[in-house]
Amino acid sequence: MFALSLGDDGAELRPLEPRHAEEYLAHIDRGREYIGQYIALSDRATDLASATAFLQSYADKAAADSGRLYGIWTDGVLVGGVLFRTFDAASGNCEVGCWLEEAAVGRGLITRAIRVLIDWAVEERGMHRVEWIASSSNTASINVAKRLGMVRDGVLRESNPYRGVRHDMEVWSVLAQEWRERRASGR
Repeated sequence: MFALSLGDDGAELRPLEPRHAEEYLAHIDRGREYIGQYIALSDRATDLASATAFLQSYADKAAADSGRLYGIWTDGVLVGGVLFRTFDAASGNCEVGCWLEEAAVGRGLITRAIRVLIDWAVEERGMHRVEWIASSSNTASINVAKRLGMVRDGVLRESNPYRGVRHDMEVWSVLAQEWRERRASGR
């Protein structure tokens, strides 16, 4: 198994697998309200069986090369994660996403972890386009897309019904050449 350092603060990026279901559920329970503000992730893990099923769904996606799931650990504690929600090697398109419990916010963990994912997708897997989709109300998520140098493609107005409210969803993206140029310039 691998663990990639996300910097000198002890944060690590590791595969998040079904064997982590208990730890994942404890993490979701700690951050359920905060995580659930904009995404349904916390609604999908309400007990050990549903947490295991969710993690297994991403193990299955990884086996089919259609998605992947990684956890972010700080000081040995799972505090969030990043994922390839979709991954289509044939078309060269993928979508990255994230979540984080409130106690870990403000440390740049998501930005650092998503950089690792984009680097791998572009350089190792030949992805042409990496997307980021977030609620227009989710300022923190949109700020990550900006820090990553993504371009706002547009807004899908009231496209996401979530908890009784229709949310505008922003689509951001970076193309492989843009990513390479950005990385080469040190940004």
